Order: sequence, then structure tokens, then C-alpha cells
Amino acid sequence: MNETTKNSTPLADAASFTHLQLGTAMQANLQQLGYTQMTPIQAASLPLALQGKDVIAQASTGSGKTAAFGLALLARLNPRWFAVQALVLCPTRELADQVATEIRRLARSEENIKVVTVYGGVPARNQIASLENGAHIIVGTPGRVMDLLERGAIDLAALNTLVLDEADRMLDMGFHDDITKVASQCPAERQTLLFSATYPDGIVELAARFMRQPQTVKVAAQHSAHKIAQRWYEVKESERLHAVSQLLLHFRPDSCIAFCNTKQQCRDLVAVLQAQGISALALFGELEQRERDEVLVQFANRSCSVLVATDVAARGLDIANLEAVINVDTTPDAEVHIHRIGRTGRGDAEGLALSLASMDEMGSVGRIEELQGRESEWHPLTDLKPASNAPMVPAMRTIQISGGRKEKIRAGDVLGAMTRDFGYAKEQIGKISVNDFSTYVAVARDIASQAVSKLNSGRVKGKSVKARLL
Repeated sequence: MNETTKNSTPLADAASFTHLQLGTAMQANLQQLGYTQMTPIQAASLPLALQGKDVIAQASTGSGKTAAFGLALLARLNPRWFAVQALVLCPTRELADQVATEIRRLARSEENIKVVTVYGGVPARNQIASLENGAHIIVGTPGRVMDLLERGAIDLAALNTLVLDEADRMLDMGFHDDITKVASQCPAERQTLLFSATYPDGIVELAARFMRQPQTVKVAAQHSAHKIAQRWYEVKESERLHAVSQLLLHFRPDSCIAFCNTKQQCRDLVAVLQAQGISALALFGELEQRERDEVLVQFANRSCSVLVATDVAARGLDIANLEAVINVDTTPDAEVHIHRIGRTGRGDAEGLALSLASMDEMGSVGRIEELQGRESEWHPLTDLKPASNAPMVPAMRTIQISGGRKEKIRAGDVLGAMTRDFGYAKEQIGKISVNDFSTYVAVARDIASQAVSKLNSGRVKGKSVKARLL
């Protein structure tokens, strides 16, 4: 059993990708993708990973970690050898899809690199059929990967890189045994890259069992004070849920995630918000995959204003242009608080982080202040006044259409039917998401019911479809 050797790497200055030992074609592709300066976690981990070292990297969603391990595994890949050379384990199908998409973008400079995703919630037969045609890289959830290994559908004999992405969350979700079994079937002579937002004891144990003298890099999870405005409000337990409504009606964000510490708190808050006419949906671990997909697509396409979620359920989500985060409950883990609020204020945008705390939670607030290196800014609840009497409902609604990629439906087919055939303006149509078996389209709220009728009586790509409002 190897002991973890800690190589504590300070926050690295942003460095150019051109400093890395990558091929000319890959460098050109990175330029095309707009990858010029490395993020801190990329600058800290990539040079070590490209040297072939095992790496433990502490980094949150949105930090650029996918490119960090994606470039490393691609550098070790032989495109001419049609065998599984890299395996990335992720906690959820959403993260697996995001990771696979990013790796495909990074691999564009190489010919015919095949990335296959495998996860539960969908029949295994299609994934088995895809694997029978060969793959270079598999991205999947531990349970489904283990299942396919037991069926003999995956052969890891040629593997040279194993990646554990969001390892702490996989442990939270009970995947420890599956990860252990998968790792035991990988060749001993391989590189292992472990990425985790937090560093619980379970991660130390995994590293000691499966990694060879890993180098540990950690980028301090801090947020620029001028980019994310943080405001705290002291509440009594009895007024906490009502205070969330006050915050929403005062600040009226178009898009907001409200974090709760428990599933029951999620359910209670959604009931309170919906009763007040605020568009809100819950996201927590017990949802079936279909329900989870429908919640996420509505939030991502602006058909829902507030996503009420637990930390475990929301990990791996990367929602663009999130205006605000509300901490309904103060988390006892200060690093989790940093990851929560870091979902807003991405890129060049400014963000708003609103936090509620009772007297019983002041110890947790103190730990957050210590980690951030500054005192919290407190405001009275009495400052909160409704900015408008208009109901807080989103401008869009989502229509689900039966049929997706398996029926060769593309976003352009749906947009063409809506604009050319049904006479709607492009401005009335929002984001279109095509899954394997369903397609989701956001439309202006005032045309939603009529659009469903036109879809049900019309055609998309020359075929009749069934449509319903979510």
C-alpha cells in the first residue's frame, strides 16, 4: 500500500497552454477553442499529470478540471490502437455527458477518437452495442461500469489512465465498493488522477489503496469579493422559509439555486414558494432519472426560476448565467459553502450570494469567515421589500416532444417546424435540447399551449410526434 506524499502546490499564476508539452495539432485545437490561459487547477495539476504522475487535485465544478484530466489522458492515448485506454468515473449521468462532450472537443485534433458514455437509468443494450464496435475512452458511472465489466462488455486490459471525477460525491452516493472493484480490474501499471471538491477520510483511503505516490495539488477555493456580492441575514427557524420568499421577491433573479441541507427542507421550501406563485422545482437524490432530467432541462432553459437542491444532487451541474445562490441552511462545511456560491459570478458575470443563518449556525458562519479571510456582511430582513407586484414566473415554458437522437431528430428540425411550418418568430423559441428518446423546446409562455396543439397535429422532420407541456 503506497502512502500519499503531499506536494502542496500554492495557487498557481495563470500560465499559457503553450508552455505544456502538447503536440502541434493539440495546441492549434486549444487556440481554436479559446483555451489560452490555464485556470489555477490546470496550472497546478497538468504539468504533473503530463509527466505521468498520479495526482490528487482538490477542485470544484467550473474550475476547469475536465480539461486538466482530459488533456492528460489524451496525451497518453494511441488513436491507432482501438482499445479502451482511458476510463473516467463520474457520480451522475449529467456529469458523464458533460465530461464526454468536453473530451470530444479536446480530441478534435486527433482522428477518430471514440468516446462512449455508460450510465444507469437507460437500457444497457444500446451501450453494449456501442462498446462492441470499440472505444478509446469510456466515461461512466461506477455502478453501470461495474455491471458492464461483469457482463464482459468492457475490457480494461489496455487501460493506461483511470480518472475519478468528483470522487467525494461518488463516496457520498455509496459507490465505494463499485470504485474498488473497478480499480482492481485495471492494470497495475497505470496513471490514476483523482479530482475532488472536498477531502474527506474516504478520499485518503482510496488514494492509499489505488494510487502510486500521488502528488496532491490544492487550489484555494476563493471568490473575488467584487464579482460575487455576499449578503447574510439572521433568521429564527420559524421564519427561514418565508425569508427565502422575501429574498426572491426583493432581488427577483431570473435564475437562482436555493441550497438546503436536507431533502425534506427542499420539499417544504418548494411547497412554500409554489403556494406564493413563485416558479420552483426540487432536485434531490431520490428522484427518478426521468424526473431529474425534466427538472434540469426546465431550469437550464429558463422555464423555472428557482431550483431548490441539496448539495449532493446539485454537484456536477454547470448552469450558465446563474444570477443568484441562496443558502437556505448554512452548511457546517465551509468549503461546501465556497463551492455553493461559486456557481454564480462565472466568467465575466457578477453574482449574488444570499445566506440565511440562525443563532445555532453561527459556529458554521465563523468557519466560513475564517476560510474566506473576511467578516460576513449582515443585513436586516426588514430591508427586504417586494420589488414588484408582478408574479415571479419565467418567460418560457418547456414542451417535451417524443423522439430524439435515436429518431435522428436534431434541434434544427424542431426550430424549422416551429418557425417555417407553424409561423412562430425565432424570438419566441428558446433553448432546444435533444436527448436519446426525447426533445425539449422552450417557448414563450403565451404561445405554449397553442404550440403543443400545433406540434400534435403537425409534423417534425416529416413525422408525426406527440408533445406535452412539462
